Amino acid sequence: MVADPLAPLLRALNCSTGTSSDFDLNPDVVLPAGRKLRPAGVLIPIEMRANVPHVILTKRSSHLKHHPGQIAFPGGKQDEGDADVIAAGLREAREEIGLPESNVEVMGTLPTHETVTSFTVTPVLGRVRDAFDIIPEPGEVEEVFSVPLAHVTDPARFSIQSRRWQGSRRSYFTVPFGPYYIWGATARILRGLADRIHSL
Repeated sequence: MVADPLAPLLRALNCSTGTSSDFDLNPDVVLPAGRKLRPAGVLIPIEMRANVPHVILTKRSSHLKHHPGQIAFPGGKQDEGDADVIAAGLREAREEIGLPESNVEVMGTLPTHETVTSFTVTPVLGRVRDAFDIIPEPGEVEEVFSVPLAHVTDPARFSIQSRRWQGSRRSYFTVPFGPYYIWGATARILRGLADRIHSL
């Protein structure tokens, strides 16, 4: 019997781990009590290529005010018309890369991730059922590409780097792939998924 290449993901969804944040590697940061976080959803779209799972990612436009040029999952804040954060992630994926909601099988969600921009992000794991025409959203998405799931869920491929931000040195995870520098919240969420898979 051929093993299901997505079986590790399904098992990882049942693994109990805590939430994460952009501040995990910076224990000196004191977050204000009573801070208000806005709900958001991101889709981690898994597409099969020759029976090998890949993760679809975007490169944000260099002209954006927030996170210009960064590698990100399709997603964004929950709007009033969204039923929940899962719906928000699916809607944003349709708007940002042209992936129809009907073409995504939602597998489950990972623990939330708090960002430095005051969002509490719910990562939604979704299997892309069929090939689709990628349509990057003009002005917001510069490029859409995919990375083998095995690459971004291998803890050995992650490193910790740092830079100065708002007067202090901040550390963060990175998981580069070819010309793509995957770091920040995207890398932290992927590292959480990698830890879940390899703890089984």
